[in-house]
Amino acid sequence: MVRASLSTRTGDKGKTGLFGGKRVSKAETRLHAYGTVDELNAILGCILADSNLPAHLSEGILSIQRTLFCIGSDLATPLDSPATVDRVRSHSTTSLEKRSVALEEDLSPLTNFLLPGGSALAALFHHARTVCRRAERWIVALSEQEDINPEVIVYINRLSDHLFLAARFTNKHLGTCEVIWNGEPN
Repeated sequence: MVRASLSTRTGDKGKTGLFGGKRVSKAETRLHAYGTVDELNAILGCILADSNLPAHLSEGILSIQRTLFCIGSDLATPLDSPATVDRVRSHSTTSLEKRSVALEEDLSPLTNFLLPGGSALAALFHHARTVCRRAERWIVALSEQEDINPEVIVYINRLSDHLFLAARFTNKHLGTCEVIWNGEPN
């Protein structure tokens, strides 16, 4: 029996194939965009694996992971590609916004800047938030070079806010104090 190999060796010279067949440099903005989305998805996998994750958040994080996978394929497939993929739509953003509102309703109003941290799990949410912001910067840069699905930018922007709320919710659920920034260096 012949086994398929993950390694195709087609990328050994710094090129990769987009969905639809076009070969591009691995250093292109598009690859930074969907690669950073993939990195974000991996961090969310670490969060899901944490036994301290409040059950209330698990289903939502898994839904976000599925949407991020869709966003990755959306970004890997130029709009003018002959290939067809499921592109992220506004209903994904609406669903995320509803989950964010539910989290925010359970939190006290924010009156100070917060430092990332508190519990280890909340710190992971903050890490995911910062990677999400980096993904957003790459996606915006790509959108300035060529047309992309505009809903990707909207979803990713809302997601970073959601991850901030999830960090706060996690600290509250675990009984861990948030780390307030007092405005002074040391």
